[in-house]
Amino acid sequence: MDILHNKFKQALKEQRPQIGLWLGLCSSYSAELIAGAGFDWLLIDGEHAPNNVQTTLTQLQAIAPYPSQPVVRPPWNDPVIIKQLLDIGAQTLLLPMVQNAEQAQQAVRATRYPPAGIRGVGSALARASRWNRIPDYLKRANDEMCVIVQVETREAINNLADILQVEGIDGVFIGPADLSADMGFSGNPNHPEVKSVIEKAIVQIRAAGVAPGILMAAPDVADHYLKLGALFVAVGVDTTLLARGAEALAARFGKTVSETAPTTPSVY
Repeated sequence: MDILHNKFKQALKEQRPQIGLWLGLCSSYSAELIAGAGFDWLLIDGEHAPNNVQTTLTQLQAIAPYPSQPVVRPPWNDPVIIKQLLDIGAQTLLLPMVQNAEQAQQAVRATRYPPAGIRGVGSALARASRWNRIPDYLKRANDEMCVIVQVETREAINNLADILQVEGIDGVFIGPADLSADMGFSGNPNHPEVKSVIEKAIVQIRAAGVAPGILMAAPDVADHYLKLGALFVAVGVDTTLLARGAEALAARFGKTVSETAPTTPSVY
């Protein structure tokens, strides 16, 4: 088995829709539990969940024996953090708040060894190369990197055409929570104006030969975006599944939380 081959990247190239789940519990145990559930990809979140390099590493190790493919979201489009995540074995990165083509180019360069990019060479210390046990890792690694940039503001949407021209961008992920907030509809990613922008963006991204993606926990809306052409869609979040499931079970026996539960479907 060629462990260097990026199956998620290949699936996007072949335009095979991939269904995923967000991981925010920061636990290798729960990550392994979910890795056996049948999802195509799992997002290890380092932006809004309290993950770091070490907890990301243990989750990558937990997911590795299973068919689900890991995607890692760093807290920022930072070459230093990206270098660390690549060395522990991440091959697909979802990079937040990319606003323009220059930032997209920076993201690509951070994932490539020189002369194509600026990734530091430390493969002897890296799980990614299995400590230099993978033949020709330094020559082959660049081609297996999958770079997905997040477009989640009006500025980014306005710059989408330029972002799509950046060589090395494999996917564009539309961030509906931040986009709806930036448009003045905070907490309402399914507002008609927000949905209209998302729909146009999905079509534009797909037409450019790049894979569109999104997170949407409302099943009917997720289905709609898949039919429209989205190729990687996360349909839920582990924290939400646990919280709402636990609340529903408690409510079944007359026990309720003091806070008001959400009444409208959201991204999460």
